[in-house]
Amino acid sequence: MSITKPLPASAHEAPPRHLTGRLKVILTVLLVAQFMLAVDFSILNVALPRIGDDLGFSLADLQWIATAFALCAAGFTLFFGRVGDLIGRKRIFLGSLALLSVASLAGGLAPSPEVLIIARIAQGLATAAATPAGLALLTTSFPEGPLRQKALGLNGALMSAGFTTGAVLGGVLTDLLSWRWAFFINVPVALAVLAVAPAVIAESRPADRPKIDLPGVLSVTLGLLGIVYGLTQAGEHGWTHPLAVAGLLAGALLLIVFYLVERRAAQPLVPLRVLGKRTVAWGNLLGMLAFVTETSLVYLLTLYLQKTLGFSALGAGLSFGVLGLGTVAGGLLAPKVITRTSTTAVLVGGGLLQAAFTAVLLLLGDTPASMGLLLPATFLGGVGNMLVIVGFMVTATTGLPDHEQGLATGLASMSQQIGITMGTPIMSAIVTATTGGAVSAGAILHGVTTAIAVNAVLVLLGVVIAAVALRTRRA
Repeated sequence: MSITKPLPASAHEAPPRHLTGRLKVILTVLLVAQFMLAVDFSILNVALPRIGDDLGFSLADLQWIATAFALCAAGFTLFFGRVGDLIGRKRIFLGSLALLSVASLAGGLAPSPEVLIIARIAQGLATAAATPAGLALLTTSFPEGPLRQKALGLNGALMSAGFTTGAVLGGVLTDLLSWRWAFFINVPVALAVLAVAPAVIAESRPADRPKIDLPGVLSVTLGLLGIVYGLTQAGEHGWTHPLAVAGLLAGALLLIVFYLVERRAAQPLVPLRVLGKRTVAWGNLLGMLAFVTETSLVYLLTLYLQKTLGFSALGAGLSFGVLGLGTVAGGLLAPKVITRTSTTAVLVGGGLLQAAFTAVLLLLGDTPASMGLLLPATFLGGVGNMLVIVGFMVTATTGLPDHEQGLATGLASMSQQIGITMGTPIMSAIVTATTGGAVSAGAILHGVTTAIAVNAVLVLLGVVIAAVALRTRRA
């Protein structure tokens, strides 16, 4: 299979060494879209109780506002990434943004729980399609090397900043206007991208159109849905809950089936030679660990700020602005460090920085004076985490031809979204086991610091993996 793409007039010249005017517009359009998609992961978290009160959600059903989105966003990412390779990434990107704008409008106008859940499912599907397509358009629009590294650095910074911005923005919109504006805000942004993108982004189309690997699609999609469902149930009810165990076991079995299917498929959804590449396999594992640790740290610190220090939801959200600044700084720094050293050096150095300042948080106390420790630690930890994320993106998408970039970015997006989904249930289970159900300020502090210690160990595990598995990787 091969995919061709219309070439610009300068196609036969040396790749540009600096961002041209057209490349700047392409970069801006794609980054705005990716930032918006990242914001959607967290913008409703603070608003959930208010939504439940307004629409009549039961307490047990409230978590489905987040779960419905996470299931679709993680479960269908790999499939849509491959579909983009086959029928055109630009087409998938634009179509998914159109779906996102309609779904967001429907969610903001939702008169009942059923309509809201349907809107969240549609938002999740749109995210599953737009994220890998946008990332693939980014990697194919910029030649491999410093320009692509810079683009991926900015992309990683804005996506991570978008996650923390969502927590802040959700609190501000809910308190000052209404939770419905957490949906409405997507509409003008998506429409602006749709107005500009068709004129500046080139399409990629397959020279031939192989059949979709239907058994592979079904097994991997259902397997990922099972894993994500099991994780969300574990976070809600505990790791031994029958639904959590059933979801995780079913998902694992279906992923084994997927592997067996791909070994025999004439035109596999994911060629095993791609999964067998060291950079793809280990890079995606490192990316998953990076998102597990940092996004779950936001959850842990939210508990600490609200339950131990007594902050409001808005105050806690605003505190994460410092973390967002750290991720932006890390995203700007990462391409320069990669150019001067290597991706392995960035993965190891960034991981060590993140681990060190995560461990610093073990010293948090039960008075507001601890903010003097928390804010600089989250800033520097955010810098380290973003170094790892950019290193993962570069590692996982380097060395593959353009016609497989949709697959590579689909895998990277899947790792990101599963990491975001896994982190909170894991850390929530640790806090619950440590506190034994106690909800006093001191008990919450003890549970949070125990989970933070585990978080730091996971970061160090990523450092060891990068140092050992990718030790010969060069910039």
